[in-house]
Amino acid sequence: MIPISPELTTVLMFAGIFFGILMGFPLAFSLSGVAMIIGFLFGGAGLFEMFYLRLFGVVTEYVFLAFPLFVFMGIMVERSGVTDRLFSALYLLLGGLRGGLAIATVLLGTIMAATVGIIAASVVMLGLIALPAMVKRNYNKSLASATVCAGGTLGILIPPSIMLVLYGPIANISVGELFMGAFMPGFLLSGLYVLYIAIRCAIWKEDGPAMPPEERAVPVRRKLYLLVTSLIPPLILIFSVLGTLFFGIAAPTEAAAMGALGAMLLALAYRTLTWKALWETMFQTMSTTSMALLIAVGANMFTSAFLGMGCGDVLTDLILKFPFGKWGVLVMIMLIVFLLGMFIDWIGIVLIMVPLVTPIGDALGFDRLWMAMMIIVNLQMSFLSPPFAYAIFFLRGICPDEWGIDSGTIIRGVFPFIALIAVGLVLMVFFPQIVLWLPNLMIKR
Repeated sequence: MIPISPELTTVLMFAGIFFGILMGFPLAFSLSGVAMIIGFLFGGAGLFEMFYLRLFGVVTEYVFLAFPLFVFMGIMVERSGVTDRLFSALYLLLGGLRGGLAIATVLLGTIMAATVGIIAASVVMLGLIALPAMVKRNYNKSLASATVCAGGTLGILIPPSIMLVLYGPIANISVGELFMGAFMPGFLLSGLYVLYIAIRCAIWKEDGPAMPPEERAVPVRRKLYLLVTSLIPPLILIFSVLGTLFFGIAAPTEAAAMGALGAMLLALAYRTLTWKALWETMFQTMSTTSMALLIAVGANMFTSAFLGMGCGDVLTDLILKFPFGKWGVLVMIMLIVFLLGMFIDWIGIVLIMVPLVTPIGDALGFDRLWMAMMIIVNLQMSFLSPPFAYAIFFLRGICPDEWGIDSGTIIRGVFPFIALIAVGLVLMVFFPQIVLWLPNLMIKR
């Protein structure tokens, strides 16, 4: 073992991660590789026993069973076809407003966030359903594409979110409380998006023209009928999952199993449940879960080495020395999470940063649930912030050249939505009950 200071070890470990990512290695291998190399050179044999204990904890954590079940539920709902019908109803109801199709896209993203919860599926789904309609109606392309990205990423915040399932055990917070705490911030962001679109299209009318009167000449009764009938199936599914959590009937894992079963029944009702669809859904679920588990293993190895060699104390001391008291420290943490989100997948950020910043938040007197939600809402920006903005890449991948939407067009459009997420964080600071109100009403088991 080579003697080395914790300060230098901290620098080497973070530098090693970014070097591995820039060299093109998967995040899981970058994390585990840095942990193994640094641990072997500077940590000693005892560190490898810690690796084993932490990895055993990861693969035996019961609540993690909810992860593949929620992934399965989201993919099955996305394949069921319920979203097409719901967007058609919103399209007729709101298309007469300036920016109405963009508002309908955000509302659809908000509703489906409570059933899908997978960024790739949500963004692609909205991109295929809503973006063509907006392009056809001559919407501003930056606004249209950014609306899809922002609306699609709400699924990682609004329950049942796989991010919350992963976050809870790491921060020692009930997943059910995280689910209830995430609702109001999710609706807050959705409301801010809708308000921005409405104001922008009221000022610059050409950015979101209304549908021609002849296209929306449908009786109000018919519009309401289409809306209600298209809303009932996903609402039943949402209640079957989240209602059981709120009333203390089931734990997150059992609720996830109910959601997976409900999604299959929904697909069966829409006659889209085939053996091929079931096989593809299971395969995609296994692929997503395996990727997340690999990152979890690598991140736990990294965190074990990082904390075992005293680097956690170095980082804590550095953050706590930031000026302006506890609020200055909070700003510092938020800035670090935001910057990491520009380069690292959210799973890696959660698994690396949460064990480090949660004790800091406790020491500063912040409510642990509120602090968790601040970080989770902050991570919304990671899907929209270049260079590694996953929502942008997902959407760009499905846009045909004739639409005239390139990466630059999408990037220009997402900056106002990033600013709106920052506004949401500020509101959560001044009004913490945005996070804490609903969990306080929750029936504890």
